[in-house]
Amino acid sequence: MNVHDKAYELAKAIKDSNEYKDMLESRAQIEQDPSSQSLLADFRQRQGELQQKIGMDGMPPQEDMEQLQKLYEVLALNPRINQLFDAERRLSVVLEDVQRIIAEPLTAMMK
Repeated sequence: MNVHDKAYELAKAIKDSNEYKDMLESRAQIEQDPSSQSLLADFRQRQGELQQKIGMDGMPPQEDMEQLQKLYEVLALNPRINQLFDAERRLSVVLEDVQRIIAEPLTAMMK
């Protein structure tokens, strides 16, 4: 058994999953709506800036976190963006499960 071949099979299975396809479809719908696209781009930019602050300083100011949370709540009222957030969440769960499964042999080896 070649581990790399299995990794490619896993990548294909992820691309074929409903979660992945739903996320792509949600993104395509947003691309058709300039208003939603602009709102989402602004949110992603702010989210990235906040993540940079976390990486550099450990913890960003509470005010920044609250502003991003409020923006998220406003965006979630947009049906297209909310659908994308939901699709991303579901794909994230699948990827976390895969990561946990892959890590099991390494975790067992370390004991």
